Amino acid sequence: MFTLKVSGMTCGGCINAVTRAIQSQDPNAKVQADLGAQTVSLETALTPAMASQLITDAGFPVAN
Repeated sequence: MFTLKVSGMTCGGCINAVTRAIQSQDPNAKVQADLGAQTVSLETALTPAMASQLITDAGFPVAN
């Protein structure tokens, strides 16, 4: 499990977009987003770099 700092998430639709992006590559991934903290916690087989790229590609920048 790891947590990424993700900017630009403002609503449930944003959370759904991030979740779909991750689950497109790991259907069994568990995704928990915190809009207030602008974080996404992931339990996934993906590496943090892979997850960051998927989230960025979905339109939500990931901070290093």
